[in-house]
Amino acid sequence: MTIPYEPILFGTKVNVHLVLEYLAFFIAFRYYVFLRKRSNDPISSNNRLSIIIGAIFGALLFSRLVAFFENPVLHWQQGWLAILNNKTIMGGLFGGLLGVELAKKIIGEKQSSGDLFTLPIILGIIIGRIGCFLLGVKEFTYGKPTTFFMGMNLGDGVARHPIALYEVVFMVFLFITMKYGQKKFVPLESGAYFKFFMVSYFTFRFFIEFLKPNTFFIAGLSSIQILCLICLLYYFKFIRQGLSYARKKLRVL
Repeated sequence: MTIPYEPILFGTKVNVHLVLEYLAFFIAFRYYVFLRKRSNDPISSNNRLSIIIGAIFGALLFSRLVAFFENPVLHWQQGWLAILNNKTIMGGLFGGLLGVELAKKIIGEKQSSGDLFTLPIILGIIIGRIGCFLLGVKEFTYGKPTTFFMGMNLGDGVARHPIALYEVVFMVFLFITMKYGQKKFVPLESGAYFKFFMVSYFTFRFFIEFLKPNTFFIAGLSSIQILCLICLLYYFKFIRQGLSYARKKLRVL
């Protein structure tokens, strides 16, 4: 199989990335429905629907906004259609978070809502990133040229870091850790699993961005890295509690 992978069906090239992107949404949503049926969800169906709507609108807005700031000069020159089509999962996640919090304020919902979404989101990202990997250099999830043994020809004849593949491996590890961690360890407070996911993923993305050939920087960082720092600041209290808990455990050992 060559990268980019573009199979031909009925004489037409198939956009594997687009197919897997839609499949990711479908499978993630069905997995969410499956998990909700098996859980004692304290949030009513109507409030869940309002929360999902808030997440969708927040994700749609911020996924485009953050993608635009990855290279605003270039995207502005490309025109409005390109701006509307460009998107990033990082902006989608953080925008979805803000959309959820706004929706909960409007409907007066006090319960944490993120835990039930966590594993479906991770599963969706894994499927979507496989599509990104198969598209190679046609999707801006490839890395810088490298002599590292993991370097791959992603379609331009240059050995590059397969960033999307690194992310798939990390997300599979995170999925397994959180899936079985819920069974093995003492249950955490409501919302803690989603916070752990956000902190883990945004920390990973902050460092992996150094391997991408970004060209537009603010204070030496890409827009994605700046968003990662904003997200980690948003969860500063949770991070501090986690570090304090880890120190106590180490003292016991």
